[in-house]
Amino acid sequence: MKTRLFKQVDVFTDQPYFGNPLAVVLDGSGLDDEAMQRFARWTNLSETTFVLPPVDPSADYSVRIFTPGGELPFAGHPTLGTCHAWLQAGGQPKSQDFIIQQCKVGLVKIRREGARQVFAAPPLKRSVPSPVVLSQVAAALGLKEHAPTLGTGVSSLPPEGAIFPRGGPSEKYPQILAAQTLDNGPVWLGLLLDSADTVVQLEPDHLALKAIGTKVGIVGAHQAQEAPVLIARANREARAFAGSVRSAAADFEVRAFAAPAGINEDPVTGSLNASLAQWLMAEGHAPERYVASQGICLGRAGRVHIERDASGQVWVGGDSVTCIDGQVTL
Repeated sequence: MKTRLFKQVDVFTDQPYFGNPLAVVLDGSGLDDEAMQRFARWTNLSETTFVLPPVDPSADYSVRIFTPGGELPFAGHPTLGTCHAWLQAGGQPKSQDFIIQQCKVGLVKIRREGARQVFAAPPLKRSVPSPVVLSQVAAALGLKEHAPTLGTGVSSLPPEGAIFPRGGPSEKYPQILAAQTLDNGPVWLGLLLDSADTVVQLEPDHLALKAIGTKVGIVGAHQAQEAPVLIARANREARAFAGSVRSAAADFEVRAFAAPAGINEDPVTGSLNASLAQWLMAEGHAPERYVASQGICLGRAGRVHIERDASGQVWVGGDSVTCIDGQVTL
């Protein structure tokens, strides 16, 4: 056991306690996997990171990322929050243009835009999700089935096993406009819903999602002037949040359900927003620059800034603020 520098950082917000908290151990040397995992379970945050010397000579530092349930190869809010903490603790990048983070997914470029950090989204692998899993997830989210009727009043639902037989997910669940399995290190089932209103009103069965074993990322587009209405319709914490903070307008609303990783709902999720952006832009569902809101149903005000540059690289940015600065014995 020794005393190590420690920070707790709030990410994707410029106001303390309205983003996604991250625990950062700035010297993880000498800690084995079990010790890192034990500390991550103890912090009980969605992620805890441990900074280490890089193995790759081009990297500025290496980071290991743990949830309460296991290690991640990459995650967005730990990337931005760790970089913020490392720079604040006196870290000096080798390049004037980028900070290079090494993690299990490889090397991740991070650039500074004023006080904000922005990371280059890792390459994304996409695939069509299993129709059976998609149907199970839709039911666990509480999405309503569409059961068109024949002239006699008899339901025309497809027989068991013939899920989404013709028009894709919207054939059975009209709230789902599109679905993809998204993999940029973490794997998510991504669902594009018909509106941000539908996203906010979801009341998922987290035990069912845990049993299915699939992390689910939900996104829906905001209509003009929709955000105040959504906050008013959300739960008690969100109503309290509405009276305490007003954040920048958003184009999309995002929610992340990760019960298989020990987190029912993540407040703000950088890796998910990165993969959603790459998918939505590629399919023409999103512009090349937008702002996503996440966390209002948890009383948060997360804002994720997305941009695709001329080369096609997607960048994901957010503000970070340090809330706790001190030492930890590990």
